Amino acid sequence: MNAPFLAGAPRIGAERPPLTLLIAAPRGFCAGVDRAIEIVERALERYGPPVYVRHEIVHNRTVVDGLKAKGAVFVEELDEVPDGAPVIFSAHGVPKSIPETASARGLAWLDATCPLVSKVHRRAERQIQAGRHIVFVGHRGHPEVIGTFGQVPEGTITLIETVAEVAALPFAAEAPLAYLTQTTLSVDDTAEIVAALRARFPGIVGPRAEDICYATSNRQAAVKAIAPRCQLVLVIGSPNSSNSLRLVEVAERCGTPSRLIQNAAEIAPDWLTGVATLGLTAGASAPERLVRQVVERVAELRSVAEEHVVTAEEKMVFKLPRQLVD
Repeated sequence: MNAPFLAGAPRIGAERPPLTLLIAAPRGFCAGVDRAIEIVERALERYGPPVYVRHEIVHNRTVVDGLKAKGAVFVEELDEVPDGAPVIFSAHGVPKSIPETASARGLAWLDATCPLVSKVHRRAERQIQAGRHIVFVGHRGHPEVIGTFGQVPEGTITLIETVAEVAALPFAAEAPLAYLTQTTLSVDDTAEIVAALRARFPGIVGPRAEDICYATSNRQAAVKAIAPRCQLVLVIGSPNSSNSLRLVEVAERCGTPSRLIQNAAEIAPDWLTGVATLGLTAGASAPERLVRQVVERVAELRSVAEEHVVTAEEKMVFKLPRQLVD
């Protein structure tokens, strides 16, 4: 009787067809994600479990599950946090009302908001103080958008997602306006939207560069470098990770099919049919161990030759909150 085998997997003794695997760099964790995870881990060491975290600390199930195993408890709202327990706010940022409520309850809280997101928050406050209405480019419902809107009075900021929405804005051409952007957007899409804003509102004020963070820009540039050489690009990331979804879009705009996967187990063998060169990258919330697991899975199916394509070097490091620094 023949031994059982996985459907689509090579039989024992069969030669695996060759595959060039282009691994993009930079990829995976950025400085903001590193900082957020370290805040939770240090808080667990300092206070002992449980430590509460409002919303996913970063958008990655593997990371969240790993922190749960160490004693982190993830909640949606502050009323789920017991009195006296430490609570951490996610890397995406929160409205001002959240730390105010935590302080009013006497909770010990730590802010894991990415410093680049916090910079957008401060810019929003300054524009309102200067008497300008803010046009914010971002994705409806994303935690970063909700957090930024919560920094300024209601009615002083308007969200748009597309170039088409620029034409529908109810402001005169000479109105005192400013624009800001979510940090995890498509670089190309955002440039088009900003160009449309400047064309319609010549006096609109914006930052010297869009607020898209260095890590998002670098990861998109790395995908642009590998995608034209590939027949398929795999992006490791969560479905609710904005920056990961943008990497899929970037690859597809290069004319290369792309798939978002959360882990190696999701790879179907038939995806590699007709693929001589495979691209691989990871969103800013995906740990490197997931990348290596994907490489190992692909190597079970094909004879892999790895090539690392480096388009930038990242050395950014962000300081921890003073409460966690000895």
